[in-house]
Amino acid sequence: MFPRYSKRHVMEAMSDTPVVFIMGPRQVGKTTLVKTLMADMGSEQWTYITLDDQSQFEIAQADPVGFIRNLPATRIALDEVQRLPELFVSIKQAVDEHRSPGRFLLTGSANALLLPRLSDSLAGRMESVRLMTLSECEIQGRQAAFLSKLLNQEAPSAQSIRIREHILDRLVTGCFPEPLQRVSERRRQAWHRQYLNTLVQRDIRDLGHIDHPDLMIKLLSLTAFYAGKLVNLTELGGKLGLDRLTIKKYMALLEQLFLVGQLPAWHSNEYKRLVKTPKLHSIDTGLMCAVRGLNRDRLLKQPADFGLLLESFVYNELCKQAVWLDEPLRFYHYRDKDKVEVDVIIENAVGDCFAVEIKAASTLSEKDFIGLKRFQSVAGDRFKIGVLLYDGDHTTAFGDNLYAVPVGALWS
Repeated sequence: MFPRYSKRHVMEAMSDTPVVFIMGPRQVGKTTLVKTLMADMGSEQWTYITLDDQSQFEIAQADPVGFIRNLPATRIALDEVQRLPELFVSIKQAVDEHRSPGRFLLTGSANALLLPRLSDSLAGRMESVRLMTLSECEIQGRQAAFLSKLLNQEAPSAQSIRIREHILDRLVTGCFPEPLQRVSERRRQAWHRQYLNTLVQRDIRDLGHIDHPDLMIKLLSLTAFYAGKLVNLTELGGKLGLDRLTIKKYMALLEQLFLVGQLPAWHSNEYKRLVKTPKLHSIDTGLMCAVRGLNRDRLLKQPADFGLLLESFVYNELCKQAVWLDEPLRFYHYRDKDKVEVDVIIENAVGDCFAVEIKAASTLSEKDFIGLKRFQSVAGDRFKIGVLLYDGDHTTAFGDNLYAVPVGALWS
């Protein structure tokens, strides 16, 4: 079993908050984490219920208030709570009647906080913890240090160097626990395809009225081609014969299910020549490869796709590490009207900026730092450090607070 570094945050939240909500995609290990916590705290203190059990679902659906009120006087672990949003109001009533830390531990495979009327129903009573797919740090059992060093304005170093073969395997396999344990590429892709079919057949119908559910897989396939690129809803809708309003609704649903995410553009009131369009990223490169039919050999022959997938992988790895930190961070990309770009901008609470550029190459030159230098000049005093991740051997300075860093530093 892989270690989950979000466990500490769940335990801390349960020490002083009545309701803790672990949310993330299906099959990332939410239930496993919950059962581990139950065992650690004493299983006799807990009652576990999953709404994937149809009989439990129907009982709760028939009488949400009575279902919660009649639960045993133990801690309650309630799995897949997004299937019945009406329970949130009933949980609120139960907490208001008897408020105790860690009383409810919920999991959800959709961001239920985005559902209508739910964002306020448990305000002040609930803390959410995001559980994403496995990070490379968790897969290898290493503590994450990259993001912490970056925030301390230190250039990270790497123990793992020249790791192109490893990265290729990781991009195609992805970071869900189950495919990582399958021995062949064919069986891993079979898992990914089945995963997507199950989501469309069950979760999408649970979450909202969709006029064309068959188009959701087609849309997801299209987003795999747009990963790492600027979002163009009109173009996406045109390819599926959907108007802008409908495609926007469908994209929001994919985001709610944690399948894709939009990375907003960094902006500054002092600098007007910035593109404000977000970038699109998938939450898992293995899903992207399965949808597009990309295997290891094909990816080797398509360097442009390799570069975009690597960008998504690094962005996701940074987001996972950010969840474990105590300091809130915001993520952006940078692009100006000269088409000069930086892949990831990280901004802390006081507005300090840390830039990360990603290259699939093993050798670099000064021109590879054009984007970082442009952003450094635009951000001014807010700029603290910029790193260019590449498939090389050494951390090397390329100017004032600019460094080339081996991509293996992400998990060293």
